[in-house]
Amino acid sequence: MDNTYDTIILGAGAAGLMCALTAGQRGRRVLLLDHADKAGKKILISGGGRCNFTNTDTRSGCYLSNNKHFAKSALSRYTPADFLEMVERHGIAWHEKTLGQLFCDGSAKQILAMLLAECADGQVEIKLGSKVDTVRFVDGGYLVKSNNQIASAPALVIATGGPSIPKMGATSFAYDVARQFGLKVVEPTPALVPFTLSHDEQLFRALSGVSTDVIVRCGNVQFREAALFTHKGLSGPAILQISSYWKHGQSIGINFLPDLPSGWLIEAKRTRPKSHFRAVLGQHLPDRLTQALAERVNLIGELANKTDATLTETENKLSNWTFTPNGTEGFAKAEVTLGGVDTNELSSKTMEAKNQPGLYFIGEAVDVTGWLGGYNFQWAWSSGWCAGQYV
Repeated sequence: MDNTYDTIILGAGAAGLMCALTAGQRGRRVLLLDHADKAGKKILISGGGRCNFTNTDTRSGCYLSNNKHFAKSALSRYTPADFLEMVERHGIAWHEKTLGQLFCDGSAKQILAMLLAECADGQVEIKLGSKVDTVRFVDGGYLVKSNNQIASAPALVIATGGPSIPKMGATSFAYDVARQFGLKVVEPTPALVPFTLSHDEQLFRALSGVSTDVIVRCGNVQFREAALFTHKGLSGPAILQISSYWKHGQSIGINFLPDLPSGWLIEAKRTRPKSHFRAVLGQHLPDRLTQALAERVNLIGELANKTDATLTETENKLSNWTFTPNGTEGFAKAEVTLGGVDTNELSSKTMEAKNQPGLYFIGEAVDVTGWLGGYNFQWAWSSGWCAGQYV
């Protein structure tokens, strides 16, 4: 049996599959290994099972990295339109949700089936349940030992992701390989992850299950989407987005009424002087949240009896309600990992290590982390395609 290949790819997730099908269809002999019993596990659970497979608004500004320019090359050479062309060629129906997010009409299984079919077209050899024991560089090539078998190739691609969602088999394997070959790793931290709150923040803790549209801020960054109160703290798209920018000890600001103009409470006093604050607030927010905020603000009685200054102060509080998370729910609940293999170690054109010929890192293993909403899948497709052109 010939265990010699042109390329060995470790990790049969989004990036690894994309790299494999691209290289295979170029005529390369490709071996794709994964320790899991099924390919594309994260693809299958994404987007509530419908796979938010890309975002039409993809641009480098939607990614976090120590080098904000690194992702530009790959993203410009393999775009959302390129991936969508493949989706449509396979007859997969899709729809656009808010903010440029594209989802399957049917199931995420269709995206995985498409990628596997494209791999088959490229005669990619896929071995699942293959735990890699050792990786060595010998005589200008890579020897990969898994399940007591050794395969060799001049090119090795690491597409094993980061440590987020360990229950799905995520590990720090990519960083171990990077360090083995002398590459620096930017400290990995959980990203797109819910916040936890201390018992001092009982206002939020008592509202588990309540969701509302907000603007959330951290430093100079802000997002407008839904926030969800949980029994541990705060989650929902807006919170997951801002979590990637949050550092321990920082406070977060929430505007609970993003659609109301400045002076709305004074205007309510002018037009409905006998109204109470809670009744006015209840026209804009869910009942339980209205009750909790009204109790905390403690503005009791008719609006007519309140000074404009008091109403302005209340308005300001509701438009910048600050709290300080005591942490996050960690890698167990993080959708992705911030940090990873240092982009200074890699070519932005090929994803190959600059000082270790034939070694490539793609996808979430790299220090490139997208916003919520299909951006991380697009990075997987783009970086996988780029490496697939050169391995």
